Amino acid sequence: MQFKKAIVTTLCALSLSFSAANQAKSDFKLPDLGTSAVQVLPIEKEQLIGDVMMMQIRSGSPLIQDPVLDEYLTTLGNKLVASANDVRFPFSFFWLDNKAINAFAFYGGHVGVHTGLLAQSDNESQLASVLGHEIAHVTQRHLARRIQQAKDNSALTIAGLITGILATVIAPDAGMAILAANSTQASLSQLTHSRKAEQEADRFGMQTLQRAGYDPYAASEFLTKLAAQVRFQNKPPAFLLTHPLPESRVSDVRLRAQQYPKKYVPSSADFNYAKSRVMARYHMKEADAQAFFENELRTSSALDNSALEYGLSIALLDQDKFEQAEKIIKKLLASNPNNLFFLDVYTDIKIGQEKYNVAIELLESKHELRPNNQVITLNLANTAIKAKQYDKAEQLLRVFLLDKPEHVLAKQLLTDTYKLSDNKAAYHEANASLLSHYGAFLKAADEVQKALNFVEKEDEIKRLRLKALLANYRNMQKELAKL
Repeated sequence: MQFKKAIVTTLCALSLSFSAANQAKSDFKLPDLGTSAVQVLPIEKEQLIGDVMMMQIRSGSPLIQDPVLDEYLTTLGNKLVASANDVRFPFSFFWLDNKAINAFAFYGGHVGVHTGLLAQSDNESQLASVLGHEIAHVTQRHLARRIQQAKDNSALTIAGLITGILATVIAPDAGMAILAANSTQASLSQLTHSRKAEQEADRFGMQTLQRAGYDPYAASEFLTKLAAQVRFQNKPPAFLLTHPLPESRVSDVRLRAQQYPKKYVPSSADFNYAKSRVMARYHMKEADAQAFFENELRTSSALDNSALEYGLSIALLDQDKFEQAEKIIKKLLASNPNNLFFLDVYTDIKIGQEKYNVAIELLESKHELRPNNQVITLNLANTAIKAKQYDKAEQLLRVFLLDKPEHVLAKQLLTDTYKLSDNKAAYHEANASLLSHYGAFLKAADEVQKALNFVEKEDEIKRLRLKALLANYRNMQKELAKL
């Protein structure tokens, strides 16, 4: 699916995330962080703070809604989480469309990865080493400890801490400049990982990396790469602005890696496909991407050039060169007919050619084998929408959202489905749910009020449910105001 950019809005800056099943509740409260009795931030409060921060990111950052890349990152991230120590809750991973080399983690197990990190990783072990490091920051509760420190600092509020951390992890150079100009040194120190925290994250992260089957030496390779950039560039990589890199740290990581046997760990095919996708769709203009991949294919001596061919097919597709793109992707699909990367591009080609039924027939056969896989399901639903098969799209998306109620792209597609099918009551209710993910609870309440106007008078149950939802959104807005 061609969702190049995030759903970026200018909606409210702070919010909480709630599943569809919980949206009718009216008893939720934001965590009370002012009581001195809380010496260590409880897990449930840490998760709520993470939800607040995630909503702020959704409302103002270039998130990528790309099911194929999401599937890859989530699979890789969960493989690492399964090998990590002290995991207390599920993790979630997401992409930001940003060419800077950076990744960050915050309260509640949310891990953000810049596309630039993947583009600049030489192999999958290097990418995994950074994710393992960020996972360790969460499992060792380095950010959670800052709440207690902040409470002992009268100059720093919790709301200020949340905003400051978001500013520095998403745009570290800009965030640090703002803080240096407007905040105390004490607050600035809260927003950068300490050397002790970095050492701890390096140690636990490397353990995770090795247990998950990746090369532990990749961690030192990646830090060495960043250190070289510091020497030869005026502006250091974004990652280093929030993750200090003294000379001793590189040597410490290198020595720690030597505790493990050296082994060759080849990158997965999906890593190579994901990297080509990022280069073609997010880091280059279409014509430049075509020239890049054509040149790489001419000069490559590798036995398997499928990742380069895949990148070229995307570059051609994005220039509406459907026949050329299809020739490449059909060849790739013939060798690997269940590959999600290939199926996604093939679907987009058929949509571009307006041959919707061809894509639907193929995707339906794959959906029977892998029901509710996000790449197959959302591509199938999107194609059904293009083919004006709204009942099919609605059914697919409603079932999908039962399993993944927080999936923003699925909610957007369902909202589009209701709008195009002229189901006004369902459209306004779905749009309210979507707006709530961005913290726009007053706008969400307005949408519920509009939905009520289209409910049949005899449908009292639906009317009562919508009124409860209306009250809940208004209550959420009052809770957010307390920040």
